[in-house]
Amino acid sequence: YAGIKLPRAYETPASTILRCAHLDIEGIAMDREVMRLRDMLSPKFAELVYNGFWFAPETDFLLAAIAKSQELIDGWVDVVCYKGATMAVARFSPMSLYDENIASMESVEVYSPEDAGGFIRINSIRLRAHREIIMNCPPERLSAFSKKNRELSGTYEAVINTNAATANDMVKPAQ
Repeated sequence: YAGIKLPRAYETPASTILRCAHLDIEGIAMDREVMRLRDMLSPKFAELVYNGFWFAPETDFLLAAIAKSQELIDGWVDVVCYKGATMAVARFSPMSLYDENIASMESVEVYSPEDAGGFIRINSIRLRAHREIIMNCPPERLSAFSKKNRELSGTYEAVINTNAATANDMVKPAQ
């Protein structure tokens, strides 16, 4: 690519520390599929910025996706700096996806060995945890899209039956 190049600063210790802390808090507060998408889009965003396309429509699209991915990222991280390296040593997020009851898999309501037979039910654990966070999150933290989904989720509760005979039997309105 041939374009106008500006002087760059590659040694940015403060940015390195902030990035370490931010990635660490994302690790406990960001859904794994959102994180995978973020990781796929990051190189393209870096390329666009490096090439000077800050005001391009594709950059606007990626900025909106990045903003959405950061909507529930909140908390604090303790970072230790030693001999040019940074390491996160403690973290807390009120929006953490970690739930001891789910992680232990001892709770019958959350995980049952029969769930392993169907990926729909296993994936729904992650999605139910996300929905719970959205429903308990203050509305002013959410984008317009999330607010609309929050309103709709209260009107229709899906019940998934993995033993259903037909697709119509799988999802029914809650009683």
